[in-house]
Amino acid sequence: MNQTQIIGKASLSFNKPAYISNYASVVGQLEGQGPLGKLFDCVEKDPMFGGTTWEEAESFLQNQTLRTLFKKSSLKPTDIRYIFAGDLLGQLIASTFGIINYNMPFFGLYGACSTMGESLALASMTIAGGFADKTIAMASSHFASAEKTFRFPLGYGCQRKQCATWTVTGCGAVALDSKEGIAKITGITPGKMVDFGVKESDNMGACMAPAAADTILTHLTDFNLNANYYDKIITGDLGYVGQTILINLLKQNKIDISANHMDCGIEIFDNANQGTGSGGSGCGCSASTLCSMILKNIENKVWKRVLFVPTGALLNPISFNEGKSIPGIAHAVVIEEV
Repeated sequence: MNQTQIIGKASLSFNKPAYISNYASVVGQLEGQGPLGKLFDCVEKDPMFGGTTWEEAESFLQNQTLRTLFKKSSLKPTDIRYIFAGDLLGQLIASTFGIINYNMPFFGLYGACSTMGESLALASMTIAGGFADKTIAMASSHFASAEKTFRFPLGYGCQRKQCATWTVTGCGAVALDSKEGIAKITGITPGKMVDFGVKESDNMGACMAPAAADTILTHLTDFNLNANYYDKIITGDLGYVGQTILINLLKQNKIDISANHMDCGIEIFDNANQGTGSGGSGCGCSASTLCSMILKNIENKVWKRVLFVPTGALLNPISFNEGKSIPGIAHAVVIEEV
C-alpha cells in the first residue's frame, strides 16, 4: 500500500505517520528568562557556549542539543539513518561543525527561519516513505552570530527599530521513529516563495507574513479544512507586526485564525519586560519553542492537533545590499497526539 497520498496542489498526507519519539531544546540566558524558561531542557548562561567565536558558539549549541536528545531518548548516533539540520550561517557552518563528530548521514538545509519546518517535513517524508526507521530534524540560531552575519557586529552599537525581531539563541532537535512516539506527524504542506516587494530587513515579519498566509491557505484548501480544525495554528517568528498582517491577509480570503493563532516569536519573550521589539526570530525560535511548549502540550493532551508553520525571510547580506527585495517562505507540518 502506498504510504503517502498526494493532496491538492502542494500537500502530502501520510497513511503511515512519522512518530516523534523524543525532543530536546537548549537556549541562551535571555530565552531562559522568558515565559517558556522552565520548559527548556537546558538554559546556558555562557553566550559563547565554551567557544571562542560566535560561530563556534552556535556549533557548540547544536552539539549540546544533540547530546541532550541522545541522553533523553537513549538513542545512539548509530541508530539514526539520517539527520536533517540547518542554521543561518554561511554554508551551514554551525550545523556542519556542530554535528561532524557524530558521524551520521547528513542533509544540510537552509530555509532561513523556516528551517525547522523544512527539516521536519523532509525527515518525516523519509520515515513515511519507508526510506528510514529513525531520523533527526534540527535547527539553530544564535543572536550574536546572526547579527554579525545579517546586520552589524554587536560592538557597533546600532539602535534597533521597534518592528525588528530579536534573533533567538536556541536550538531544537526532534527524533522521529517509524513505529511509536509521543506525537505523530500526519501530513505536510511545503510552501513556495512569496515576494511582496518588502526591502526592509528590520521588518522581517512583513516579509514573511504573505508566505505564511499562502501556505496556510493552500493547506486548508488542499485538505478541505476549516481553520478551527486545529487547536492551534502556530507560525514561526512573525512577531507582533507579522501576526497582524497574517491575520488580515487571511481574512481577505474569508479565513479567520485570530482565535487559534499563536506565534513562536511572540511566545518566547516577554517584550514588556525584556525589550525584544516585535518578538523573537531565527531558526532557533520555532525549533526551541516546538521542542518545549508545543510538544509538551501535545504529549500532555492539552492540544490534540496543531499546524506548525515555521516562517523564513530569504535574504542574505549580498542581496540586501544590492537592493533586492526579501521573499518569504513557510512550511506547514501537521502534528497530532498519539
